[in-house]
Amino acid sequence: MKPSLARLLTRLYPRRWRNRYGVEFEALLESSRGWRSAANVVWSALSEHIIPTGGSPMNQDQSFAVMMKRPSAFIPMAMSLTALAVVLGSIAIFGVVHETDEGATAHIWQLLMAGQLPVLAFFAIKWLPRAPKPTLCVLSLQAAAALASMAPVFFLGL
Repeated sequence: MKPSLARLLTRLYPRRWRNRYGVEFEALLESSRGWRSAANVVWSALSEHIIPTGGSPMNQDQSFAVMMKRPSAFIPMAMSLTALAVVLGSIAIFGVVHETDEGATAHIWQLLMAGQLPVLAFFAIKWLPRAPKPTLCVLSLQAAAALASMAPVFFLGL
């Protein structure tokens, strides 16, 4: 691609984006060929104007409190604590009962514990690259909640 066309295509992007990526992007465009690359750049520039990425680095200073307000952070903990409450409630009402067939309590506990795994995976995949330190703190809290829910089942042999 001609340098003048690469410069023109780079100028389609917002100023903040160009300040961050412009020089590298122009060099990349100069090494590319064809009208498909140019069409893709025009589409991406338009998208950048509509939904800007900001052209700034990923936010590394997310705090733990901000991270905990995200649904993908607190839903797994709520599910683990609900599973713990179900088990403890069943023990409080019926006592420690070893049934030959799993009851409704066991099924509810299993659904709550298994249901949180996709949410945990989503949270880890999305937030570990963006803000590793607070994400690891949240993941450790989520693991502690899951272990707390598993403890009565393990120790009482339910």
